[in-house]
Amino acid sequence: MPDIKIINPDVLGKPLGQYSQITRVKASEFLFIAGQVATDASGKTVGADDFDAQCGQVFANIAAALASQGASFANVVELTTYLVHSQDIARFMAYRLREFPRLFPNGAYPPNTLLIVDRLVQEPLLIEVQTVAAL
Repeated sequence: MPDIKIINPDVLGKPLGQYSQITRVKASEFLFIAGQVATDASGKTVGADDFDAQCGQVFANIAAALASQGASFANVVELTTYLVHSQDIARFMAYRLREFPRLFPNGAYPPNTLLIVDRLVQEPLLIEVQTVAAL
Protein backbone atom coordinates (compact mmCIF):
# COMPACT_ATOMS: atom_id res chain seq x y z
CA MET A 1 0.00 0.00 0.00
CA PRO A 2 1.36 3.44 -0.87
CA ASP A 3 2.12 6.04 1.77
CA ILE A 4 0.07 9.06 0.66
CA LYS A 5 0.15 12.29 2.63
CA ILE A 6 -2.18 15.13 1.63
CA ILE A 7 -0.72 18.43 2.81
CA ASN A 8 -1.93 22.03 2.99
CA PRO A 9 0.99 24.10 4.30
CA ASP A 10 0.04 27.41 5.89
CA VAL A 11 2.49 29.25 3.60
CA LEU A 12 0.27 28.44 0.58
CA GLY A 13 -3.01 29.50 2.15
CA LYS A 14 -6.31 27.68 2.19
CA PRO A 15 -7.34 25.91 -1.05
CA LEU A 16 -10.16 27.56 -2.98
CA GLY A 17 -12.23 24.38 -3.13
CA GLN A 18 -12.25 20.62 -2.61
CA TYR A 19 -8.56 19.99 -3.23
CA SER A 20 -5.25 20.13 -1.41
CA GLN A 21 -2.05 21.97 -2.22
CA ILE A 22 0.40 19.04 -2.07
CA THR A 23 0.47 15.26 -2.19
CA ARG A 24 3.60 13.54 -0.87
CA VAL A 25 3.81 9.92 -2.05
CA LYS A 26 5.95 6.84 -1.43
CA ALA A 27 4.73 4.14 -3.81
CA SER A 28 6.00 1.20 -5.81
CA GLU A 29 3.91 2.01 -8.91
CA PHE A 30 1.85 4.83 -10.37
CA LEU A 31 -1.21 4.74 -12.60
CA PHE A 32 -1.57 7.49 -15.17
CA ILE A 33 -5.19 7.45 -16.33
CA ALA A 34 -5.99 9.26 -19.56
CA GLY A 35 -8.49 12.07 -19.34
CA GLN A 36 -11.93 10.55 -18.85
CA VAL A 37 -14.95 12.10 -20.54
CA ALA A 38 -18.70 11.51 -20.29
CA THR A 39 -18.92 8.45 -22.52
CA ASP A 40 -20.16 5.04 -21.46
CA ALA A 41 -18.47 1.70 -22.25
CA SER A 42 -20.07 1.68 -25.72
CA GLY A 43 -18.69 5.15 -26.51
CA LYS A 44 -22.07 6.89 -26.26
CA THR A 45 -22.04 10.40 -24.76
CA VAL A 46 -23.92 10.59 -21.46
CA GLY A 47 -25.77 13.81 -20.58
CA ALA A 48 -25.10 15.77 -23.78
CA ASP A 49 -26.52 18.99 -22.27
CA ASP A 50 -26.34 18.06 -18.58
CA PHE A 51 -23.13 19.10 -16.82
CA ASP A 52 -23.89 17.16 -13.61
CA ALA A 53 -24.66 13.99 -15.58
CA GLN A 54 -21.38 14.37 -17.43
CA CYS A 55 -19.50 14.83 -14.13
CA GLY A 56 -21.15 11.67 -12.79
CA GLN A 57 -20.09 9.66 -15.84
CA VAL A 58 -16.54 11.04 -15.79
CA PHE A 59 -16.03 10.06 -12.15
CA ALA A 60 -17.72 6.68 -12.73
CA ASN A 61 -15.23 6.08 -15.54
CA ILE A 62 -12.34 7.04 -13.25
CA ALA A 63 -13.68 4.67 -10.58
CA ALA A 64 -13.89 1.87 -13.17
CA ALA A 65 -10.35 2.54 -14.41
CA LEU A 66 -9.02 2.51 -10.84
CA ALA A 67 -10.92 -0.67 -9.95
CA SER A 68 -9.62 -2.41 -13.08
CA GLN A 69 -6.15 -2.05 -11.59
CA GLY A 70 -7.09 -2.96 -8.01
CA ALA A 71 -7.20 0.66 -6.86
CA SER A 72 -9.79 3.16 -5.63
CA PHE A 73 -10.10 6.90 -5.06
CA ALA A 74 -7.97 6.36 -1.91
CA ASN A 75 -5.04 5.85 -4.33
CA VAL A 76 -5.58 9.11 -6.25
CA VAL A 77 -2.74 11.60 -5.80
CA GLU A 78 -3.56 14.19 -8.48
CA LEU A 79 -6.38 15.31 -10.77
CA THR A 80 -6.32 17.65 -13.75
CA THR A 81 -9.72 18.93 -14.83
CA TYR A 82 -10.55 20.47 -18.19
CA LEU A 83 -13.79 22.44 -18.63
CA VAL A 84 -15.07 23.82 -21.92
CA HIS A 85 -17.03 26.71 -20.38
CA SER A 86 -15.86 28.99 -17.58
CA GLN A 87 -19.54 29.29 -16.62
CA ASP A 88 -19.32 25.64 -15.47
CA ILE A 89 -16.72 26.37 -12.77
CA ALA A 90 -19.42 27.03 -10.15
CA ARG A 91 -21.28 23.85 -11.21
CA PHE A 92 -18.06 21.86 -10.97
CA MET A 93 -17.33 23.26 -7.50
CA ALA A 94 -20.90 22.41 -6.41
CA TYR A 95 -20.54 18.87 -7.80
CA ARG A 96 -17.28 18.40 -5.90
CA LEU A 97 -18.76 19.81 -2.70
CA ARG A 98 -21.61 17.30 -2.99
CA GLU A 99 -19.74 14.22 -4.29
CA PHE A 100 -16.13 14.39 -3.09
CA PRO A 101 -16.99 13.54 0.55
CA ARG A 102 -18.36 10.24 -0.80
CA LEU A 103 -15.40 9.60 -3.13
CA PHE A 104 -12.80 10.70 -0.55
CA PRO A 105 -14.46 9.84 2.79
CA ASN A 106 -11.33 10.71 4.80
CA GLY A 107 -11.66 14.33 3.60
CA ALA A 108 -8.16 14.31 2.09
CA TYR A 109 -8.77 15.68 -1.39
CA PRO A 110 -5.93 15.36 -3.92
CA PRO A 111 -4.46 18.38 -5.68
CA ASN A 112 -6.51 19.40 -8.72
CA THR A 113 -5.49 21.76 -11.49
CA LEU A 114 -8.49 23.28 -13.28
CA LEU A 115 -8.14 24.50 -16.87
CA ILE A 116 -10.59 26.06 -19.31
CA VAL A 117 -10.12 24.83 -22.89
CA ASP A 118 -11.66 25.70 -26.24
CA ARG A 119 -13.22 22.25 -26.70
CA LEU A 120 -12.70 18.55 -26.05
CA VAL A 121 -12.41 15.64 -28.49
CA GLN A 122 -16.16 15.70 -29.26
CA GLU A 123 -18.35 18.81 -29.34
CA PRO A 124 -20.99 17.78 -26.74
CA LEU A 125 -18.37 16.93 -24.09
CA LEU A 126 -18.13 19.55 -21.33
CA ILE A 127 -15.59 18.07 -18.87
CA GLU A 128 -12.54 15.82 -18.89
CA VAL A 129 -10.55 14.67 -15.86
CA GLN A 130 -7.07 13.16 -15.97
CA THR A 131 -5.97 11.13 -12.92
CA VAL A 132 -2.74 9.99 -11.32
CA ALA A 133 -2.90 7.26 -8.67
CA ALA A 134 -0.26 5.56 -6.53
CA LEU A 135 -0.16 1.82 -5.87
